[in-house]
Amino acid sequence: MFKKILIANRGEIALRIIWACRELGIQTVAVYSTADADSLHVKFADEDVCIGPPRNTDSYLNIGAVIAAAEITDADAIHPGYGFLAESAHFAEVCEACKIRFIGPGPNVIRLMGDKARARETMLAAGVPIIPGSRGTISDEQEALRVAAKIGYPVIVKAAAGGGGRGMRLVSSPDDLAAAMSAARTEAKAAFGVPDVYVEKYLKAPRHIEFQVLGDAFGNVVTLGERECSIQRRHQKILEESPSTALTPKLRRRMAEATLKVARSVGYQNAGTVEMLLDEDGRFYFMEMNTRIQVEHPVTEMVTGIDLIKEQIKIAAGESLSFRQEDVQQLGHSIECRINAEDPETFAPSPGRITTFHLPGGPGVRVDTAAHPECTVPPYYDSMIAKLITRGNNRMEAISRMRRSLEVMVVEGIRTNIPLHRRIMGDPDFIRGNLDTGFLERLLERGEAAAAAS
Repeated sequence: MFKKILIANRGEIALRIIWACRELGIQTVAVYSTADADSLHVKFADEDVCIGPPRNTDSYLNIGAVIAAAEITDADAIHPGYGFLAESAHFAEVCEACKIRFIGPGPNVIRLMGDKARARETMLAAGVPIIPGSRGTISDEQEALRVAAKIGYPVIVKAAAGGGGRGMRLVSSPDDLAAAMSAARTEAKAAFGVPDVYVEKYLKAPRHIEFQVLGDAFGNVVTLGERECSIQRRHQKILEESPSTALTPKLRRRMAEATLKVARSVGYQNAGTVEMLLDEDGRFYFMEMNTRIQVEHPVTEMVTGIDLIKEQIKIAAGESLSFRQEDVQQLGHSIECRINAEDPETFAPSPGRITTFHLPGGPGVRVDTAAHPECTVPPYYDSMIAKLITRGNNRMEAISRMRRSLEVMVVEGIRTNIPLHRRIMGDPDFIRGNLDTGFLERLLERGEAAAAAS
């Protein structure tokens, strides 16, 4: 087992990794920018190293600074968390070259699955259903027109690298395709450094379903069930739950088998997530694989009782999985609300100092956060300040616990999206489980219509 792990991240995920390391008896090293000097992950790690000024590129994305911090503290492994360097194949290669274990899959797998066009090709060869579209990246407008005509409009032009909705354009007719490709390529180049795009069929009202997977160095691969991630704004998830109300036992089994096929086809090791789209007719399609721990991993932990961060560390240390597929059980229901420092109506970021911070508690409630009273939410990073997670014996109990938790959670000094989550918890379609990726847009439109009529 590792003696010391450097955590190449910040905020709640850095704390989450620190807690897992403490339970495993592993020393931790926090790295931080000058904006995070007073952060809790710095306070609770065994050692800490400042790696630069606030800008990501000068600190958390500065590979040289992160590696230097690991070397001067004698860390034998690095956990990247999510975001920042978590899906950087180059960073994983540098770790290998420096004899520091990267807690994640190998660089070749990260590079393969990070290129969505190549990942689609790999899944097609493995017999995993993919959304109809181009066989690879497209730079020629005429080729794009031919592909779109074959699969039918509307189509989506997507960046081959990255995610989060960037480098993505919806196209409804041939007349709009050239402009959409140009805009998507420009945005992809700016966001990910790679302008490559591909074209795929646009699915109307799909559900976004992802399956958690773990694989070790001994060929053991298991899935820990699904998470429903359909409630999104501009392709950014804001609420997740497990299990999904859309899946029958038969469909869940088929999607789980496809997930295992994905992982085995690339020799996957460590924690990863296979993301799929489920259409209105019950057909599912591989969308992408995230080669890291997910923000929403707590809902899986809540219904399975398996500590995913500990499993990541043990797998990276060369241990085999501590359980088999038949040992995995999903018990009850869990929901996670991402609490963001943003205006609940305009979604504009709301950085600043938190003056009051009161967290809910009681049975079935978990809060993952690095925020506290008098802390400052800096403007340089992601706006998420907490993850509020509830679990119940069934979905309605999980919803009831989330409702009362949102009612007593108090964050003052900045604005948050807590009011939006309260609206979601009371929405009839949400309560019935009638979800798709357009759910939030419809909810907001109804709110605007009601406000205009009053």
